[in-house]
Amino acid sequence: MTSFHINGRAVTVDAEEDTPLLWVIRDIIGLTGTKFGCGIGMCGACTVHVGGRPTRSCITPLASVAGAKVTTIEGLDPEGRHPVQQAWADLQVPQCGYCQSGQIMQAAALLAKNADPTKQEIVDHMDGNLCRCMTYDRMPKAIIRAAADMLAKSGA
Repeated sequence: MTSFHINGRAVTVDAEEDTPLLWVIRDIIGLTGTKFGCGIGMCGACTVHVGGRPTRSCITPLASVAGAKVTTIEGLDPEGRHPVQQAWADLQVPQCGYCQSGQIMQAAALLAKNADPTKQEIVDHMDGNLCRCMTYDRMPKAIIRAAADMLAKSGA
């Protein structure tokens, strides 16, 4: 049994300690927004936050999140109104959408630690999150817009 918090609620999961967090999230907890992509932590489709840090859930064993705070795309903003989610929709970033929950989680982690990133900082931070539809040009624009929206709301 492993206990941790997911999207603000405490959970205890009865699964092998080496079970990938991705499968715990999807198959045991029932949150399907986090996607399986490559299974080796290289594509970023499975990105969630563990303790606020972007983490590839497909290669993260359940034991490593004991007592941790995990946030999935569903927990970023239950209404889908996080500034990154809104910018993604407003600027029509996704095409197929499959990788987008991982992209959004990666971007949100960047803005949580850097409220006003440069385009190069965005490109560097997003490197490793792959998009088969090649929407790479739209993503930095959406992140810059989300950063501006967040700064405006904070009064900075």
